[in-house]
Amino acid sequence: MSRETVKRSDLAGWANYGYCAAHSRFYWGLKLYLVCTGDGMPIMWCLANPKLGEREVLAALLDHNHHLIRSGQILLADKGFAGKHFHELTAAMGLRLLRPDRRDETYRHGNLGHVRQWIESVNHTLKGQLDLEHHGARTPAGVFTRVAQRLLAMAAGIWQNWETGVTSKRSLIAFDH
Repeated sequence: MSRETVKRSDLAGWANYGYCAAHSRFYWGLKLYLVCTGDGMPIMWCLANPKLGEREVLAALLDHNHHLIRSGQILLADKGFAGKHFHELTAAMGLRLLRPDRRDETYRHGNLGHVRQWIESVNHTLKGQLDLEHHGARTPAGVFTRVAQRLLAMAAGIWQNWETGVTSKRSLIAFDH
């Protein structure tokens, strides 16, 4: 978006410019932080300014939703969540942080490529089938509502698949019209 459009937008002050490494381009908007179960059921989420640090946003999200955290739970994360302070913070909350090793670190967990596929498949479901990136909202309340709507749709589909015994819990094919 042009700077003039950004200034006129109702999202000015909420949204900002960020960089998407997956698409190798800059974007204007908000960044979704999502904590979910292994089968993709959303547990907690937030929208944040893309200029904010990932570790700080996730730490605030976990702190705000501390009642959802159980001691001994495993938190799978990207390499971006490396750092002694963040690791100590998650350990103090009773979480076990599991993330791929960076090149400059000693071997602990390896690359966790198979686990990374889980994370990417949840993102693909949200972006592909539920059209998360093209929500069309123009106000902060509209963005929040439309993102929540898509997360709720995914959660309802997963819950229905659990109830009916479908093997692939995050498969939304039966609901895709």
